Amino acid sequence: MEETIKVQPARLHELIQEKLIKAGLKKEQADTVAKHLVFADACGIHSHGAVRVDYYAERISKGGVTIDPEITFEKTGESTGIVHGDNGVGQYVALRGLDYAMDMAKESGAAIVGVKRMSHSGALSYYVKRAAEENLIAISMCQSDPMVVPFGGSENYFGTNPIAFAVPRENGAPVVFDMATTVQAWGKILDARSKNQDIPDNWAVDSEGHPTTNPHDVHGLLPLAGPKGFGLMMMVDVLSGMLLGLPFGKNVSSMYSDLTEKRNLGQLFILIDPTRFTDLPSFKHSVETMVEELHTIAPAIGFQQVYYPGETNQIKYDTYMTEGIPVTKNIMDYLESDTVHFNQYGGTGSFATS
Repeated sequence: MEETIKVQPARLHELIQEKLIKAGLKKEQADTVAKHLVFADACGIHSHGAVRVDYYAERISKGGVTIDPEITFEKTGESTGIVHGDNGVGQYVALRGLDYAMDMAKESGAAIVGVKRMSHSGALSYYVKRAAEENLIAISMCQSDPMVVPFGGSENYFGTNPIAFAVPRENGAPVVFDMATTVQAWGKILDARSKNQDIPDNWAVDSEGHPTTNPHDVHGLLPLAGPKGFGLMMMVDVLSGMLLGLPFGKNVSSMYSDLTEKRNLGQLFILIDPTRFTDLPSFKHSVETMVEELHTIAPAIGFQQVYYPGETNQIKYDTYMTEGIPVTKNIMDYLESDTVHFNQYGGTGSFATS
């Protein structure tokens, strides 16, 4: 197993930002991406943290991201709008979209904002948590490139197509739930590769359709809970791709095949102001009461306690932001080196293999 090093958040942010600037990204955008990746690693979502920097740097260097995007907002109704992202770096464009959506939700009570034409935007939990910290209920979803074998099928069609939710609570951080519609996100397999770890045999299949434990042999991911995950990933694609007039299903651009091309991805934000339905203090108190009641449930054998969905990520965040974030040595060696990127992703297939 690859050695892990604890890094202070500020140092990790600095290294990521410097690497992205060397790749060609402007400082403000590099800062935004670095904050996002540090957040993901601090939450223990290493699949969307520093492990992504090498890929981002390669795509930026090769022109697959618009360095000076002309981001515009098209208001299509009292509570609806579209952010045209001009294929800027995903985290920066998505955050602009969230800002528009939050302003709209606070003014009209709800907002549905689509973000159109962007690159990979990272962990959705980052965005919905930010909205919940503003006392909004938040849902976000996005499409990704085809790497999932549909239930009953033998060829890849949909992406991992994640969806995330967040609600504010009376005490402590918001309740945040973020999930891929596959058994595990593709980034989890990237993380396993970086650590030289096997994966469970129910995550993915190899080129012959057989379950595999080798993260380097993955040729297809599996839907969460069979037909249920399959149905969810289809609806996410409809709402974050088709609804915005973007490519969908097997037509969504590949993350790795041609890093000189823009990705044209979509993301959707749905925000609700709870004060339009109930008073805010009682709503947040109810969420808090639910959390407390879950904590009082007797744990099953093998478990220490019942946690609300996403709670373990928040516990890790609180710990790692103080004690240091675990990062594998090979990733730290890269971040501290003069190498901008290793030129290893371009021209590979959906799973970054030749």
